[in-house]
Amino acid sequence: MLQSLPLRRIRALRGTTSVGSGTHRAQSFLVVATLLYRGSHLTVAVMAVAHRPWHLPLQHLGLAAALGLSVLTYGTALRRGRFDRRHIWADVIVTGCVLPLALCAWGGVREPPTIAWAMLLGGSASAAAAIALDRLHALAVVALLVVTHFIGYQAVGATPAVIVGHLNSLVSSALMTYAFRWYLLRQGRLLDEANARALAAEAHKARYAERLEHHRALHDTVLATLTTLAAGTLDANAPEVRQRCAREAAYLRRLIQQTADEVPHREIGEALEEAVGSVESLGLRVTAQYHALPQVPPEVAAALGHAVREALNNVRRHAGTGHAYLTATGDPDGSGGAVVTVVDRGPGFDPARCEPGLGLRGSVQGRMTEAGGRATVDTAPGEGVRVELRWPG
Repeated sequence: MLQSLPLRRIRALRGTTSVGSGTHRAQSFLVVATLLYRGSHLTVAVMAVAHRPWHLPLQHLGLAAALGLSVLTYGTALRRGRFDRRHIWADVIVTGCVLPLALCAWGGVREPPTIAWAMLLGGSASAAAAIALDRLHALAVVALLVVTHFIGYQAVGATPAVIVGHLNSLVSSALMTYAFRWYLLRQGRLLDEANARALAAEAHKARYAERLEHHRALHDTVLATLTTLAAGTLDANAPEVRQRCAREAAYLRRLIQQTADEVPHREIGEALEEAVGSVESLGLRVTAQYHALPQVPPEVAAALGHAVREALNNVRRHAGTGHAYLTATGDPDGSGGAVVTVVDRGPGFDPARCEPGLGLRGSVQGRMTEAGGRATVDTAPGEGVRVELRWPG
């Protein structure tokens, strides 16, 4: 399929942006943030239970259950980039609800400080629920935890200040986490939308550049041939004219069917020789000299060839001499660049009074600019025209 380099670049960019979107990154950050929150609570729990006597095994078993559920819940979330709702519900029910009540009933807990570590885990459970669940389910989780922890603290004789402070912390954890979730996901969506708009604009620009390149190619080849034939200055049955028409018909066929890429020239000399042969088939005589041609990227060689062909077409159409001179050398400063000149001894023109046509502006100057080079036109009335192509610019 005929594709320009910009379109290939767009396809590569689309492939990279489909992974790691803004919303995905926001969700991953929330997982890590709540993991750190749970980690701080587990640290307190380990330190608290480590001092408990082993004849009360329920506290050690409860801590082990909390550690196991934390590994399952947050380990899975880190791998997937989001929480599994089933794991969240299991963590809320076991760690947030069953554990505190079990400690009150069978764990030998009789004072608020001895149960605080289990109550603390409910805060991180509510935070994870606020991220993973929808609004109604998250509210249900918070309400369930509030009721359970209120009962638990009442069972160990906690003061109202302790109960209110803990429940306030429980609800605040869920509310703040939900606010962070809303903000980060909103920013992630805005970033994704901005990336999508930029990608669409770049794709539109690339498609326009591709159409422009096709228009230039048609202007330099098919239109130049038809214009010469219509002027009646050439024998349409001449073998070289027929060969040129066959090549351009094949190009049009590829353009319509879009079944094959145009292979860019790999060498400057090859590209220039094809350009010379193309215009010589229409009757222009070209004297060409090449010296120390450098190695350049294929797209640069192709741009030089296309620009030279159009410059020679201008000589054939406007100079009235039937003869052009082409010189191509390496850049004398030793930078690895190239300098190509096309000269004719025609009447020339006054640049101040005559704007360059589409061929010079688009097919010559435009092509060289896009390839990282430049094209200059030096002319005056009665002094012919000199077109210099230089890469890099």
